[in-house]
Order: sequence, then structure tokens, then C-alpha cells
Amino acid sequence: MSILTEAQAKAILDKVIAFSTADECSAQIGGGTEGNVRFARNDISTSGIVDNVELGVQVAFGKRVGTATINQFDDASLERVVRRAEDLAKLAPENPEFMPAVGQQTYRPTDTWSESTEARAKIAEASILPCRDKGLVAAGFLEDSAGFTAFANSKGNFGYQKAASADYTCTVRTEDGRGSGWVGTNVQNIDQFDAARDVQTAMRKAAASVDAQALEPGKYTVILEPAAAAGLISFMMNFFDARSADEGRSFLSKQGGGNKIGEQIVDPRVNIYTDPWHPLVPALPWDGEGLPREKAPIIENGKVANLEYSRYWAQKQGKPEKAGWGNVIMDGGTKSTAELIAGTERGILLTRTWYIRLVDPQTVLLTGLTRDGTFYIENGQLKYPIKNFRFNESPVIMLNNIEELGRSVRVKADEGGSMLLPPMKIRDFTFTSLSDAV
Repeated sequence: MSILTEAQAKAILDKVIAFSTADECSAQIGGGTEGNVRFARNDISTSGIVDNVELGVQVAFGKRVGTATINQFDDASLERVVRRAEDLAKLAPENPEFMPAVGQQTYRPTDTWSESTEARAKIAEASILPCRDKGLVAAGFLEDSAGFTAFANSKGNFGYQKAASADYTCTVRTEDGRGSGWVGTNVQNIDQFDAARDVQTAMRKAAASVDAQALEPGKYTVILEPAAAAGLISFMMNFFDARSADEGRSFLSKQGGGNKIGEQIVDPRVNIYTDPWHPLVPALPWDGEGLPREKAPIIENGKVANLEYSRYWAQKQGKPEKAGWGNVIMDGGTKSTAELIAGTERGILLTRTWYIRLVDPQTVLLTGLTRDGTFYIENGQLKYPIKNFRFNESPVIMLNNIEELGRSVRVKADEGGSMLLPPMKIRDFTFTSLSDAV
């Protein structure tokens, strides 16, 4: 029962809506199969698989809201969860920002589903065996999921979609622990993932990063691989919220009130947008409120083109209701990371950024660490490994210091979801201190 058909899901949701006596009722059912395998010290350590389907019900009496969940779907259980939500709603205080459920919508399906097979053990084996042969030590985690989501409300709205994805990370270290390399991959179809190929990148970096030399902290030209850029860019995107900007709590707040829509904030070469139908990073065709998603610019030629409005804030500001974004896509150039390195006289290659924390919301100043493969570049070649740094950098400033952008690839955002980002060559990236971590 882990993946219900559209007809099965709709039958359950229709019963839930019919059981409710509230002013309005919304219900969502979703689930599927999630599997994982973890390996460490060149051996599989744990694996697991979970099948689950869960139903959530939200009802409202006026502006009083109650929610309840359940994972049993006989008629008695469905009625019981509805009554529980209604009882809670009657006890709840009024929500001054309550928004009624959306009316009936039309959704254009997106290609989020892949008929993938389970290949966890084979992927772990393909990661471990090459490392054993070379005297290296692999540790990693693979998590894959295949599931569905469906929702309905008492105003006649209904949606159903299946989705699949897989996330893989692998850290390879030398046996003495002095060298470390890392690789991470996010894919929709696990059958298209080649762990034996990807792990070679981590192996090369691990072997090459032994005997790292120390560089003085300061400002350097850096090349951020897409996974290294993802941590900073995804953090910045959290601030593209209209309410926080309008209320003066964001780097997108305008002095004297309002927001910076239409203003230049980064290099004109920066174009970031959302597109739920993008073939490499498709997203669900609706947001959490049930509004249909659209392709829309976020940053266009360096200018703020759009912010996300909640339904409440859109109403308050007299703006049209629009769905929240499901993915983030940044245009790049045509060069690979290797080609960016080849065109760099002096700089630093960053494989990964880690443990990123916010310092100042008004400038999106972030602090974090590099790790698992940091190299000095000289005359277009990786000259030698260097010790890791702590950095203090704003992605906004970073995107004003672009020297070159490479070819965009699919990566996982630090807080979930998929992004399409290019490797980036950035000048004056700020390192504040050294780190002893490899």
C-alpha cells in the first residue's frame, strides 16, 4: 500500500471531506518507500527500508483551525481523525492570519517520477571496492525514495503526483586520516547513477590532499564547485520572502520601507529562476497551499524580479496569490570545473562548504568551513593541497565578485530540494582563519 493510485487516494480523501462538519476541510495523503544504506570503514554498517502512508486533516470553524494525522484508512479511523481535528479546532484560539482553502485549481503535471529499481547494495559495493584496492577508506550514505502525494479540500480542489529521488554522499580518506575527498550526487532516477565513476573523484582528492600546506587567511580568488556553492546560494534564497523584506528584516528591505524588487543587487550575469517543468530538476506542480506553480524569474540580469508572498501577505499587500517556488535554477556558462581551473592563474579550489551559519541577516553574511579537498591553483593546475579555512562571506557580495560561471549541474540544497547551479569563479572570497580539520 506504499504508493496509492490516483483513484485509491481520491477515494480516501473524498470520504474524509464527506465526514467533516466544519466550515471547511482539507486533507493530504502521502507516502511511499524510503530505503537507505550506510557504509563506513570500507564495509556496509546499516541498511533499512520504510514503507508508510500517512493522512493529515485540517479543518476550520471560522478562523479556528485544528489538524490531526493518522495512518489507518478504514472508515471508522477516517471519521475518528476528522472528529479529532474538529475537536481541536473548537478549542483553538482564532488565527488572525488564517486564510481559507484555495478553490478548485488546474495543474499541469511535472515529470517527477522514475521507474527506478533498488540498487543500494550495488552502489555501496561500487563505492567500497575501488577504495579497498587503493588502500583508501570509504564512508557514505545513500537514501532513495519513491512515493506519492495527493490532497483535496471541501471546495473541490484535488491534486495527485508521484515522485522519486536519490541522494548519495561519500567521503574517502587515506588510511592515516591525513587526506580527505568528498563527492555528493542528487538524482531523480537512481538507475542513471554511476557510483563507481563518482567515487573516483573523491578518491583522487583524498590521495592528493595529504600533506596540506597552510596559507595565510585573507581574500583569494576561489573556484567553488557546484556543491560548495549550494550551501551559500540556498541560504541566500531563504531571504527572498516579501514579508521579511517589507518589514525591514532582510537584505532585500528598502531603506524607508518596502522591498528591492526591480533593483540591481548582484552581477548582471546572474539569472536565477524557478521552473517546475525543468527536465533536470522537476518539482511538484503545486505548493503547500495547493496553488499551481509557474515558471518565474527570481533574479533577472542581476535585478530582483520576484519575491515569495504567502497568501496572507499577498492579500495584505494587495498582490495576486502566487505559488511558492519548488526549485531554484541558476544559469551558467559552458565550461566544466576543470576548464575553470585551467583558466586560473592563481586561486583556491573548494570542494565543499560545511557547517554554515548566519552572522548578519541584513547582509546575509555567513560563516562556515571548507573541507574534504581544498587545493591551491597555480598556472591552471592544482599545485598542492592546502589546509582548510573558516570563511566569512556573503553570497550577495560573492555574486557581485563573479569572474566566470561554468556549466550548471543538479545538486542538493543544504536544506532539502534540488537546485541547478554552476561552478563559480569568484574574486576576493574572504577566509578569516585556518581549520585543522582535513
